[in-house]
Amino acid sequence: MRSALTAAAVLLAAIPYAHGQTYTSCNPLDKTDCPTDPALGTTLTTDFTKGADKFWTLADATKMSYTGDGANFVINTATDAPTISSSKYIFFGKVSVTTKAAPGTGIISSFILESDDLDEIDWEWLGSTDSSVESNFFGKGNTTSYNRAVYHNVADPIGTWHTYTVDWTSSYIKWYIDSNLVRTLNYGDALALEGKNFPQTPMRVKMGNWVGCADQAAMTDPSTQGTCEWAGGAANFDQAPFTMFVKSVTIQDYGCAQTYTYGDQSGSFESIKSSGGCGPSASSSSSAVSSSTSSSIASSSSSSASSSVSSSASSSASSSSSSSASSSASSSSSAASSASSTAAQSSSGSSAASTTGSAATTLATTASGAGAGAVATASGTSSPSSSATPLAASAANGMKPQHKFGVLDFAVMALGLGLGYLVM
Repeated sequence: MRSALTAAAVLLAAIPYAHGQTYTSCNPLDKTDCPTDPALGTTLTTDFTKGADKFWTLADATKMSYTGDGANFVINTATDAPTISSSKYIFFGKVSVTTKAAPGTGIISSFILESDDLDEIDWEWLGSTDSSVESNFFGKGNTTSYNRAVYHNVADPIGTWHTYTVDWTSSYIKWYIDSNLVRTLNYGDALALEGKNFPQTPMRVKMGNWVGCADQAAMTDPSTQGTCEWAGGAANFDQAPFTMFVKSVTIQDYGCAQTYTYGDQSGSFESIKSSGGCGPSASSSSSAVSSSTSSSIASSSSSSASSSVSSSASSSASSSSSSSASSSASSSSSAASSASSTAAQSSSGSSAASTTGSAATTLATTASGAGAGAVATASGTSSPSSSATPLAASAANGMKPQHKFGVLDFAVMALGLGLGYLVM
């Protein structure tokens, strides 16, 4: 998607929404006064077949319609770029979309995760082909090369519903099509520049439909020629409308917070501060993700390369100080296991469904997930998020021996001692 940003800016320079899906209003690596990111801190599913939803914000000049096929992203002219964004961020998580891509040469359908400092994870569909989808990623807006895109075979992505998933942690990104793993990027891979180019800061979800090549003139313009070639050629608006359909989206935040804040200008996941807890009644905490969390997740990743695409990631850790951050994680350490178990108890009874606007949005409060649940303490070791603490304390208290004796108990004991003395 990044390859089209410059082209879009040239083609639509006079249009305020020319940025499409890729831009930032305040880059925390350049400024120190950027606002905090509101955290999702839970799992949310939006069913667009039931209409619009207030959780999603519309980009300038975006006009949406909703039918039995869900959200309709319609392009009629070269300046149309319907785009919507989630109102909250996730700090590692799993995101799935059920969609049909828009047809048409020169038309691009996009579903991306993007952070304020321009980390980015993409799914993109070219309207010029009905047999593949592109996965891609960018770190900190780095466009010095365009060798990260991978094309995956998929049957009829324009005419058939498919579900596309991104599972994102601090140690890997996995792309799935209809629950089948098609790509894995590890933090230390050369393509990710050994982590420097690995997306790792809080992201929100953006999706939309845009014009990659507006006309024949764009095909010969040096500034847009490359993008036009990528898009398959110039769009023919006599064949409009070109519509992308989104039936539903599920977003799971592996973090457990109310807000995410950049602690410095490094752009590292370890610098991100998570404040607040999961759910409306969670106790407040503020701490940064520790490096031991990354080690834990990396360990679990290497031990189980073929992870499931289920809504909760699972992992195992061999050290009590590197407990897994998954809400359903298991650990060989009894201390980590206890913390994970109590966190899961906290999660299990707090799911709720709410409807905003006219679409049905289901919220399910979760415990901390892979990548952001373990938090740094003063000593630098990892510990479970604060939402698990009350339950852990309660469980510990329940296991303590209770020694309570009344006056009658002491009298009986004294009488027994006296009788024993007389017998002797």
